[in-house]
Amino acid sequence: MAAQRKKKKRADATGKKLEQQQKLVPIFIMGQRHLVPDSLTIQKAMEYAGYQLVRGCGCRGGICGACGTVFRLPDSYRVEVGLACQTVVKPNMYLAQIPFFPANKAVYDIEKLSPTGADVSKLYPEIFKCVGCNVCTKSCPMDIDVMEYMARAIRGDVAGVAELSFDCVMCGLCAARCPAELVQYNMAVLCRRLYARHIAPRAQHLAERVREIEKGKYERPLRALKSADIKDLKRLYKEREIEPEMAEEDWTPESNDYL
Repeated sequence: MAAQRKKKKRADATGKKLEQQQKLVPIFIMGQRHLVPDSLTIQKAMEYAGYQLVRGCGCRGGICGACGTVFRLPDSYRVEVGLACQTVVKPNMYLAQIPFFPANKAVYDIEKLSPTGADVSKLYPEIFKCVGCNVCTKSCPMDIDVMEYMARAIRGDVAGVAELSFDCVMCGLCAARCPAELVQYNMAVLCRRLYARHIAPRAQHLAERVREIEKGKYERPLRALKSADIKDLKRLYKEREIEPEMAEEDWTPESNDYL
């Protein structure tokens, strides 16, 4: 018992020492004040404060766009936006979480559309309200030139919009700040879908693989995997041939049973 008390005492002392080494700053989450380390992102600060994040946390790496956050800083009239997994806390930051940004989303059948500006503007006529203020670009956490792809959409350049918006994570922060109340990211995903369906050249290797699947090439190995017991599946997994770290582009495994 004495050893356990001594161990707990050491752990408590270590915790207090670490807390003293960290610089704590006040932030407000849903109106409640919390002290958190100044090195944390908004997302980690919320967890540090005791919040259990079950939605809006996503990938935690700035890829999925699920953690769009609205906040204000003291002595500023501006409402700021950012991704909670990327934005580091600042003293007296006032946070307000939103599950997603509610925005207009057109319903369409991609097979019945053509990759033209006419069809894009028919579904999103509000693009012509763009005033070229560039607030959308400044709000984008992925550093996408949103204003430029909006200009291309207005000109009917579907391929150009698809190329420039390729890294969009659909966080909605551009729409949240747009004075013309546009939904840039939904219009951009329409252009990417139009490009993929009607403009991009077909991948021959993909077409060949689809034909192989339709001919039943993989039915036998698939049935074998489905009928194997857990012990055999674990063995196959451990014995699998792993691609070398510095493999050439044309590298293929020795066994092509599943290729």
